[in-house]
Amino acid sequence: MTAPTTPATPTPVPAFDRTERDHVLAFRPAILAVRGGSTVVSVALAAPSFADGDLKVIIACTVIVLYNVFRIIQPVRYVDDTASLVRVLVEVGIHVIAVVATGYWDSPFVFSVISAVMIAGFARGFGFALRVSVAAAGAISIPFLLQDRTADDVQNTVQWSVWLVLVALIAGYARRITGEADRQHTLALDRLGRLADANLLLYSLHRVAQTLPASLDIEEALDTTFGRLRDLFRADGVTVLLLDDTDQTWVVARCHGPRPADSYTTASLPRPLREALTAAHPVVVDDLQSTDPGLAAEMRSGLYAALPARDATVGLVALEHSEDRHFRLRDQELLDGFVEPAGLAIDNARWFGRLRTVGADEERTRIARDLHDRIGQSLAYLAFELDRIVKVDAKGDPVTKHLAQLRNDVRSVVGEVRDTLYDLRTDVTDSQDVADTLAGFLDRVRDRSNLDVKLDARVTGRIPIMQERELWRIAQEAVTNVERHAKATRLAVTWRCDGSRALLLVVDDGIGFPDGKAGRLDSYGVVGMRERAASIGASLDIHGMDQQGTTVRCELVTV
Repeated sequence: MTAPTTPATPTPVPAFDRTERDHVLAFRPAILAVRGGSTVVSVALAAPSFADGDLKVIIACTVIVLYNVFRIIQPVRYVDDTASLVRVLVEVGIHVIAVVATGYWDSPFVFSVISAVMIAGFARGFGFALRVSVAAAGAISIPFLLQDRTADDVQNTVQWSVWLVLVALIAGYARRITGEADRQHTLALDRLGRLADANLLLYSLHRVAQTLPASLDIEEALDTTFGRLRDLFRADGVTVLLLDDTDQTWVVARCHGPRPADSYTTASLPRPLREALTAAHPVVVDDLQSTDPGLAAEMRSGLYAALPARDATVGLVALEHSEDRHFRLRDQELLDGFVEPAGLAIDNARWFGRLRTVGADEERTRIARDLHDRIGQSLAYLAFELDRIVKVDAKGDPVTKHLAQLRNDVRSVVGEVRDTLYDLRTDVTDSQDVADTLAGFLDRVRDRSNLDVKLDARVTGRIPIMQERELWRIAQEAVTNVERHAKATRLAVTWRCDGSRALLLVVDDGIGFPDGKAGRLDSYGVVGMRERAASIGASLDIHGMDQQGTTVRCELVTV
């Protein structure tokens, strides 16, 4: 994040204890039991030597008892540092020296080595325990076997060495199991902490997404976005600015708190807002008084972000508070997740408003053309007929027959008006697909014309309704052109749709096109069909020959 000033201090997030962990803590009861037991056994085995006055045994026993009592009171800790390693090695060394000094494997203190090797395994696992056990066994066995020993002594040496290795393996295995469980527990706790924070953020964003307007009305989009900002953040000033594309100024669309200027150029925006335009994440300013001010001079801290939409910025958000360091990391993360759906909702509403205007203009043009082509010509004919009847009446000739014909013509015009309005209202819906819509439309064409109309429709699936509507309008335009201009006697319409591919064919036996004029670009109807096909990614091919009819082929593949 690029910030104009020192970033805000993140909100302390509750964390789990991450201090260095004592790896032998979980095994402390077992260590104390083995240590105490081996000490008692060692004292019991050394008792005869006390009676004999063996000074070495007495000294060694005193050292071992004192050390073990100390370690029972103050247990060994191992936290992956050099001091811990030294403590473990010192423990092993004390017991090995005591054993070597008092008879090697015949020493009464040989059991005490077990606790030292066990601690090594609990502390660092298999590898370290094996090395320690082998080293301890070697330190006792080598000088013991270098002396004149019997076969029983060799057997005794092997047995004790194997015992030490087995103890090391068992301790290492226990360390591995508990270590893995401990790691999983720590990871679970860490994930739980992160999930708790993420859950709070996602819950807030979910509420934002639920309340973003679906009506695509710009005013409602702004009201909802502004309301969610006020609900989610504690701020004394909340401002939403929108970019005016006409003059590239930033206009205040919604505001709460101190009233800023009505509009800003990019250069006149407060520095934090200029920083937010280029920053990847919302910008936090802890102390506006010691740096450049925000939108309101009395505010002391601020949180600023751009409203992105389709690789562009449609607006800015400014949250300000009268206290220093008011906005925290949680606010920054929440706003970071908020601005993208909010910006998209506002941008969608703006584009929908533009498209609605363009669509209304196109629809008015199409209706005007339909009325001109059909109703306008019919009304002009009626006007000429009235003028002719008036002239006949002026001559004194009977006009009853002419009026009867005019009445029939009027009825015909009314029928044309009714058909035109019906065709304009006809559309594809969720319950009526292209095949059904075409069937009803072609029935009306058959009834009002002399065309031999055939429909061949095979439907096993549907494509998105917006694409179906455009294909229906292409079919309607093609059939209307045949009806009005082709002078055809037969019309065949084919429709195929399987859910991923759609094919439309409109074939007539009319006058066709002169050579080189098939689907000419200056034809209003052809231009409209090509634009509709291009808008949904369909291919349109119009092929015709002079006096040999015309074929309109439109194909759409959705996958």
